[in-house]
Amino acid sequence: MEENMEEGQTQKGCSECCLKCLSGIPYASLIATILLYAGVALFCGCGHEALSGTVTILQTHFDVVRSPVDALDVFTMIDIFKYVIYGVAAAFFVYGILLMVEGFFTTGAIRDLYGDFKITTCGRCVSAWFIMLTYIFMLAWLGVTAFTSLPVFMYFNIWNTCQNTTLVEGSSLCFDLRQYGIVPIGEEKRLCIASENFLKMCESNELDLTFHLFVCALAGAGAAVIAMVVAVSVLIHNHVILTSKSTGRYCTRF
Repeated sequence: MEENMEEGQTQKGCSECCLKCLSGIPYASLIATILLYAGVALFCGCGHEALSGTVTILQTHFDVVRSPVDALDVFTMIDIFKYVIYGVAAAFFVYGILLMVEGFFTTGAIRDLYGDFKITTCGRCVSAWFIMLTYIFMLAWLGVTAFTSLPVFMYFNIWNTCQNTTLVEGSSLCFDLRQYGIVPIGEEKRLCIASENFLKMCESNELDLTFHLFVCALAGAGAAVIAMVVAVSVLIHNHVILTSKSTGRYCTRF
């Protein structure tokens, strides 16, 4: 009987421990972190491959060649964007970890271990700093989303024309890269719908794949914006709690 009672108490203790651990998880911060990682991964992965596909399309179908000198041409800009993507992936991987750690340190489980005063004092500074940083990142991702919509719009025009070639057959419609600022004004790089290069581009998988990769990159940037909005809301909530509830037990699960 005594052994059965000890086993029952052990199982009860394990269940209470698991429930306590689960109650201390900052679920909102966890959701924001997962959404941030998913959005950044989608933006960086699809954006990198879409830029590589753009290089192939420009060289193959528009006959754009890389400048032999160290000039700031479209290919150099694409290389710079790729390095920026590498930096964004690394930076937000670290930031997601810090965001999750901050969420854990503002839960009631940690405050029960270290006391209200220490966690409240630390939490005020950390929450205020993260609010400012996350708000700046949110504005940055809004700009990235707007910037990513430009190649989506450009590729949509070309892709939509390719899907309706029979409707525009016989017209003199041309796509001039100078309109998009891809090549200098003095360099004429046009592709008309009646040309053989345009038909080859429409039949190839490069255009369709690159267009949809840019769409996925745009969706990833939008997901990152939503993650930043959720993170800002969570951080403001925690900061208010840590500021207003400086005495007594108060558990935040955000």
